Amino acid sequence: MDVAKPTVAIIGGTGTLGSGLARRLARAGYPIVIGSRSQTKAAEAALGLQPGRAVGASNAAAAMAGDILIITLPWSNAAPILDEIAPHAAGKLVIETTVPLAPAHISRVRLPPEGSAALAAQKRLSGARLVAAFHHVAAHKLMKDDPIECDVLVFGDDRGDRQAAVDLVAAVGLKGVHAGPLANAVAAEALTSVLIGINRTYKVDGAGIRITGIG
Repeated sequence: MDVAKPTVAIIGGTGTLGSGLARRLARAGYPIVIGSRSQTKAAEAALGLQPGRAVGASNAAAAMAGDILIITLPWSNAAPILDEIAPHAAGKLVIETTVPLAPAHISRVRLPPEGSAALAAQKRLSGARLVAAFHHVAAHKLMKDDPIECDVLVFGDDRGDRQAAVDLVAAVGLKGVHAGPLANAVAAEALTSVLIGINRTYKVDGAGIRITGIG
């Protein structure tokens, strides 16, 4: 007997990363709720996904409806939205993808006072089970059906929560790698700026990372 898949709510889900993850997860059979500050925009984004697999909602309503939340917000406006969804995130697995990029210098590492975007989110979503992932995936590649040559580092303080995120990464079509506690997410966030610089220097369409020596 098939086990029902959890509902995945994508907060800030109308951007490129959120849309790409929603597209691939819907095709993998997950019910999707796309959250946005504009419910109309969210509903329009949901129409383009697997028929019957997705709905659009406000960010707060999406957080309330989701069993698993994926945060795909730009660093510049993440804080107030995290505060808005915090009451609905308590006890839930929350996957944070945010990288603290400075718009004028996105290839230069800039970390927040908390140490990382993941730790900043953990403070605001204190009742949630925080995991960080998807930092190095070129968002536009998720919108295509081609294989993506990139592994996903997954950070979290609870191994079971990390494994749940690794399983979700696999549903997207990528390999998730256990990379230690949430505090280690600072390495992935910083490396994202490095990869952006590599993309520019070598004119690469979305450089990723691969972890060698593991199955």
